[in-house]
Amino acid sequence: MKICIFGSGAIGGYLGVRLHQAGADVSLVARGAHLTAMRENGVKLIVGEEETVVRPRCTDNAAELGPQDYVIIGLKAHSVPSVVDAIQPLLGKDTAVVTAVNGIPYWYFYKNGGEFEGRVLDTVDPGGIQWNGLGPERAIGCVVYPATEVVEPGVIQHIYGDKFSLGEPDGSQSDRVKKLSAAMEAGGLRAPVLDRIRDEIWLKLWGNLCFNPISALTHATLDVICSDPETRAVAKAMMLEAKEIGDRLGVHFRVDVERRINGAGAVGAHKTSMLQDLERGRPMEIDALLSVVQEMGRMVGVATPTIDVVLALVRQRGEIAGAYTRPQRASSEAAPAVAAQ
Repeated sequence: MKICIFGSGAIGGYLGVRLHQAGADVSLVARGAHLTAMRENGVKLIVGEEETVVRPRCTDNAAELGPQDYVIIGLKAHSVPSVVDAIQPLLGKDTAVVTAVNGIPYWYFYKNGGEFEGRVLDTVDPGGIQWNGLGPERAIGCVVYPATEVVEPGVIQHIYGDKFSLGEPDGSQSDRVKKLSAAMEAGGLRAPVLDRIRDEIWLKLWGNLCFNPISALTHATLDVICSDPETRAVAKAMMLEAKEIGDRLGVHFRVDVERRINGAGAVGAHKTSMLQDLERGRPMEIDALLSVVQEMGRMVGVATPTIDVVLALVRQRGEIAGAYTRPQRASSEAAPAVAAQ
């Protein structure tokens, strides 16, 4: 089984180590000092007191690798459109593309049925770059739960979690998704195959869409956001707006709003990824977590007044910090995609 992880930072590197340990033919695409260290010293994974070093193939040029069975995209969502061309040499006739990214993926309206079938989401896939360049028919959904960190080039620290939920857009139990699940579980990960992967995407997004921007604006940790009555109320209002959108799209939320907020608060004094990116001057993942929810709200006719205000504020905060650039919209309204075979 040939697997390329395109974007082998904290999560991608963690996955690479585990899949390599399971016997897969793993290649990692990375860049900079992290790539240099992995080439020279291997990839070190630290889990508790245990350290593991593996030596998969590492490169910054996917053209060296040839077609793969699976390409796992481990980049931040806003980075994916710019690397679609670079991914092309990895795509064979039957290559699956696994979207291990936060937020709503480019393939969301592929084989989901309903009036929006085949719709491109302009905020996450402007101009249908991913839809047309990667193909929705290749996509396998992946919801990432572990927390990991690159503590120094070539060294990945596991913080918590080992679950990567997988699912086909059409909900089928295909051979390709079952084989990937088996490979991940052989590497010590939990990789359940779900028949409603969009429900899982929304469950994670539900918290990310409010806690991330609120933390970037206030610099508060999760426990503070969830325990302060005022910021908790803002988060709840955003989540209720998002739930109405999800409900109209046929999403099933298996927990209620209060339980979801309490679960986030129980994580403790944790800085969200968006706050960490802001503090470190890295691009902020605003569009896949928040702009797209606003876009979907307009599609289904749901007003999003609280989301609109928070989105306007966090966009400006990101722009002033040099950590966010508004996407170039292909049109004022998302265009239909080219039909996939």
